[in-house]
Amino acid sequence: MFLNVSYLDWLGYSASFVIVISLLMSSIIKLRWVNLAGALTFCAYGFLIGSAPVCVSNGMICAIDIYYLYRIYTEKEYFRVLEIKKDDLYLKHFLAYYKNDIRHFFPDFNFNCCEDENTVSFYILRNMVTAGVFMGKKLEDGSLMVMMDFAVPEYRDFKIGSYIYGENEKYFAHLGYTNFCAESRAAKHQTYLVKMGFSLKAETGEKRLYVKPIKNIDIFQA
Repeated sequence: MFLNVSYLDWLGYSASFVIVISLLMSSIIKLRWVNLAGALTFCAYGFLIGSAPVCVSNGMICAIDIYYLYRIYTEKEYFRVLEIKKDDLYLKHFLAYYKNDIRHFFPDFNFNCCEDENTVSFYILRNMVTAGVFMGKKLEDGSLMVMMDFAVPEYRDFKIGSYIYGENEKYFAHLGYTNFCAESRAAKHQTYLVKMGFSLKAETGEKRLYVKPIKNIDIFQA
């Protein structure tokens, strides 16, 4: 049966497949981009088969996706860090809930590190919603070893990382840190670190050490 399927049919099947894949995305921004690609493919399919309803309906979906992507990339969002106190019950539930996901990006993360007095940890609030958790360890040379900067799936659009390592850099400078350090053996995490401005410093087997200097920003400037 499939031997008689024309290239137009395959185009339609491909568009349907892309739409279905978009609905499996946990990240809103990825969902919008993939859904847009599927809708554009459906528009091409509708045009080639001469179906105005297919073109119009998917053209409207394209417009909706473009509108929300524009909002995502241009809308000013409210970020804030909230220090995590010792024996924070919410943190224990958070780490337990996202344990498998955290292990995927941070396979060497020690879930008992929050009990260490040298641990620096805080929640990242995005529009007053807990969007992620940052944990680092103080090093003797004044650096901060990033053990985890985890964003929940719905907020993995690099805005949280840009806030931590960019806009909120003065927070760490004020605490006296000179560098961010991060060890990683997960390819996705390594790509993320480079995007956030880290540079590869050393490499041992699968594990790589990345470093990013912390600018000495005057905290009274604004």
